[in-house]
Amino acid sequence: MLIWIDLANSPHVPFFRALAGEFRARGHEVSVTAREFAQTVELAEAAGLQPEVVGGHGGGKLSGKAGNLLGRAWALARWARGKRFGLAVSHNSYSQVLAARALGLRVVTSMDYEHQPANHLAFRLASRVVVPESFPEEALRRFGAGRRRVRRYGGIKEDVYLADFEPDPDFAGLLTEKFGIDVGRDTLVVVRPPAREALYHRFENELFGELLARLLASPNVKVVLLARSDAQRAEIVSRFHADNLFAPRGALDGANLVAAADLLVSAGGTMNREAAALGVPAATVYAGRWAALDEQLVREGRLKRVSSRADLDGLRVEKKGATHARRRSGVRAEVARLILE
Repeated sequence: MLIWIDLANSPHVPFFRALAGEFRARGHEVSVTAREFAQTVELAEAAGLQPEVVGGHGGGKLSGKAGNLLGRAWALARWARGKRFGLAVSHNSYSQVLAARALGLRVVTSMDYEHQPANHLAFRLASRVVVPESFPEEALRRFGAGRRRVRRYGGIKEDVYLADFEPDPDFAGLLTEKFGIDVGRDTLVVVRPPAREALYHRFENELFGELLARLLASPNVKVVLLARSDAQRAEIVSRFHADNLFAPRGALDGANLVAAADLLVSAGGTMNREAAALGVPAATVYAGRWAALDEQLVREGRLKRVSSRADLDGLRVEKKGATHARRRSGVRAEVARLILE
């Protein structure tokens, strides 16, 4: 059948790049749409997904988000009409869910964060909801996902595309060429700021600024800041004038960057989990409600929680030792099967 994948955010790109390969290996065709937001289109094009760009971001206000959701849903429905899709699939692309249901298509959505308010929309409308095994049953019921429509997989979504990952040996040279970073000598810290405009992040995160100030004052530390928008990048760079802060405008290969890092610190979820999957030291300064999945990674010793100044003072910033990747090689095929069956 012809499968429609919609990419609403940059973390969706590697996840569906891996799954698209699984779909094609099973004899299906794939067509991809993408939202112009957070380097999603740039990353999708670099991944060879050839996305059709439909819509952008609605901004930080709830009214703008609601209007954008409906406007993009209408645009997606107009684009998809008559294309004979057999399945629409996304990682909670709310606009795609609305558009696909309006067209009478079977809809599969996946999600790994149980505190996202908009789960109410996606979970109630989807034909099937695919979640990690750690996703709380109570949250599924609260969001309207009945047991018959829910499928669970082992591991985390990052295992789907990182289980067989091997670092590019030329990536270290690229970091030296672009930023003057010597991964053999410098302590490389990759930092991801809070998603301030996201629906699940309607609060300030004061600890992030203190963290960044401490990192930039540490000897032999080079910080690569992966801002979520041009405005956020400009704000942080203007606030912290430091020769060891690098804030690239273009997209970098996320998996290779994480693999090269000595420490990954994020105020979000995906990059922390990528580091956990690859065995790279990871810490989170996320100030919102924690996902059960992240609590599990903390218990496994793959993620450190930084929720106070004492935690911040105790954070070790140093060259990493030997890494031990998760290597959950069967998760990709399992997720593909749960989507397609």
